[in-house]
Amino acid sequence: MNLHFNTKLATSYKSNSQKIRILSEDWVAKNLFCPICGNPILQHYKANRPVADFYCNNCKADYELKSKESSKNFLEKKILDGAYNTMIERITSIQNPNFFFMTYCNNSVNNFILIPNHFFTTSIIEKRKPLSSEARRAGWIGCNINISDIPESGKIYIVKNNKEIDHNIVITNYKKVETLHTNDLKTRKWIMDILKCIDKIQEDNFSLNQMYAFENILKTQHPNNNHIKDKIRQQLQKLRDIGFLEFTTKGNYKIIKNQ
Repeated sequence: MNLHFNTKLATSYKSNSQKIRILSEDWVAKNLFCPICGNPILQHYKANRPVADFYCNNCKADYELKSKESSKNFLEKKILDGAYNTMIERITSIQNPNFFFMTYCNNSVNNFILIPNHFFTTSIIEKRKPLSSEARRAGWIGCNINISDIPESGKIYIVKNNKEIDHNIVITNYKKVETLHTNDLKTRKWIMDILKCIDKIQEDNFSLNQMYAFENILKTQHPNNNHIKDKIRQQLQKLRDIGFLEFTTKGNYKIIKNQ
């Protein structure tokens, strides 16, 4: 994998946004494999397709690419996206693409991350202020994707800190999180919220009582549920059954990490 952009492709463009679009999309087309099935080539959709940028001919997965310049070697907390209503519609449909997030510096990729589509919930999409009445698109409302609100297990690195991750590890890490896939948005949100609580504990081993400490937060996120502790236990059981956790002793758990 060559981490450098082919800068010659962008010499005729004046706009920086056009330049990075050309360079980043060319880089993906020439360097990326499908992290879901391992197909060595991704196809590029024709320009201005509203749903996605790339697709896999083998498994039919769609991918949308977001790029941002960064010298910090980590993904920013928030990524600028398009129209708020359009994004919400996509997340709540079965056609929501997987996302590639790229950071680059000095015309070279320093991080490249896959976030599977089933890690997206409406709560991570932030509505921006409408454009002013003087703007060309007065009243238009954009959005941000709050990456920091996505569980760490849903951030699958393909390039990390300027180093390529082995293809087999990437595919294995995807297959693990694939077990979380559901089109039921309520079920998806519960799983994601529990995973975020586990992330906040910041320990590989944790207890049921540590999870109960998030009861009030989860009640705010799920106001119609009056049995939060029961739901916590249920979700931990699910995560154990699909290989995210293991029970060590009664009321104690251990995280089974990605490779």
